[in-house]
Formats: sequence, C-alpha cells, structure tokens
Amino acid sequence: MAEQVPLSKAARADDPAYDKARNDETHEVAPDVAYQRLALVNVAYVGVPGSNEWVLIDTGVPGTARFIKAAAAARFGKESRPAAIVITHGHFDHVGALETLAREWDVPVYAHIHELPYLDGRAAYPPPDPSVGGGIMSTLSPLFPRGPVDVSPWLRELPLDGTVPGMPGWKWVATPGHTPGHVSLWRASDRMLIAGDAFITTRQESAYGAWTQAPEMHGPPMYFTQDWEASRRSVEALAALEPEVAVTGHGRAMRGEELRAALATLARDFDRVAVPEHGRYVAEPARVETRTAYEPTRNR
Repeated sequence: MAEQVPLSKAARADDPAYDKARNDETHEVAPDVAYQRLALVNVAYVGVPGSNEWVLIDTGVPGTARFIKAAAAARFGKESRPAAIVITHGHFDHVGALETLAREWDVPVYAHIHELPYLDGRAAYPPPDPSVGGGIMSTLSPLFPRGPVDVSPWLRELPLDGTVPGMPGWKWVATPGHTPGHVSLWRASDRMLIAGDAFITTRQESAYGAWTQAPEMHGPPMYFTQDWEASRRSVEALAALEPEVAVTGHGRAMRGEELRAALATLARDFDRVAVPEHGRYVAEPARVETRTAYEPTRNR
C-alpha cells in the first residue's frame, strides 16, 4: 500500500473563525449544511438554522447524545427535533447515540436495506481486521463494539427511488464496501456530498492522525472495511460526481478543485493506495450474497 493522497489545509471547506463566532459547536460548509466533530467521528446537520425542517446524519460514538442535542438546540431551536435521522452505516462510531436519540426524539431512522440487520438487533458486523496495520487504532479494533443496536420501532428502509426523507433535493447513493449497506448523500444543485466512510480525509488507522486530522484523501478505514472491490467501485462512482464539497465521517470537510483532483487520484490508484497489502477481507470479502457480512445474534 502506498501513501495516501495529500491534501492541503487550503482545501478545507469550513472557516474556523466563522464557526467560533457562531458558537454552536458545528462547522458550517453551506448555509444549510454543517458537521460536528465528536471525538474521532463527524455527524452532519442538514437544514436551515432556526428551521424545524432538518435532518441528522449519523449519531457519533456512545455517550455523545447530549452534545448532539446541545448543538441541535443552538442551531435549530431549543425544542427542535429532526424530521428524521439518516444513517450512512451502522458501525459503533456512527450509531453510538442512535438508540438514545431515536427514543427521546421519536423520529424515523432511515438506512439502506442491507444495513437494517445491524440496526434492528438481528446481526453484528464480522470481526474487524487488525492485521491491516497502519497504527494503534487498527491494533485496538478487535475491542470496538460490533453491534447490533436495536431501533426497530423507528427503523425505515431508504426509499427505492433514491430520495432522502426530510431532505428535498438530495439523493442517497449506494456506496457499499466499507459495509454492505453503506450510503452517501448527494445534492446535485451545489454538488454537495456527505460521504460517510466511503472515503475519508484523515488517517483513521493512526490515533495521532485521527486526533490531529492532518488532511489527506484516504480510502475507507481499513480495519473495518469488508469488501475492497466494492469499496473501489464506490469511490469511483463518487469521484465521477466531481463534488464541490465533501463532508466525510472522519477528518475535515474539503472543497474545490484540490478535493476533486485528490478524489480522482484515489479512485484511479485505489488498489495501490487504499487497499492494505494483506488482511482478512482483502483475500475473502464479507458479502451479503454469501451471508458472511452478517454475524447472527440474539435480539436484545
């Protein structure tokens, strides 16, 4: 595996000075799109500030519900709640506060059909792969929770027509590989992309890289990626969209020509740059078709 594709700080999509002045703990990348860093992962808010029509994308690591509620109250109003929660995928760092928020807000939770077993108590993810290397996060990955969570009373399948409930003008794009039901969100009018972990903009395998968020165009986190061939196709599909702004699950949001050039390079050189030299799922991907993507578990 070669070094990942560099990005400069000049490509950041947010403005730290403006974010500090707003004081709602988010980083705004468009008038109606902002993201919040919660430890080592991002959640996103889509909706005009002060409006009751907004959607939460992902829910961070366990224990972060109060931070999400505080940011939502500051951005949309004290008693505001989202029209829906959309989940890009069900890894623990993206659904950590999901059960709490779904219960307290009593709102629908949308995900791809192939991700539903991880969200309704039926199945856990296959084991992570520490052998991919890259840093301490990979080494520690066997200790990370694999699920499932159970939000079945609120859980809904994303509409088959590609629309996203509560998000007019947006489409969901199937981007499997990191997980079988991973989705990204796309708004063509301003070429805004919420990519989840289909690709990221920091070296998540390294605790130092994940914390400092030194910018680079990076494939999906290696230790949790189940199907590298599917991941490559997903990155190619997102690169073909030529996004103006990309909000990723890990790392800073990026924009402009430098973003597009780096994403195109990642897509072109994916097998050399992103895929680890060895690893459990490099040789034997975990897939829906073979049922190896799901580890059965009892409903809680």
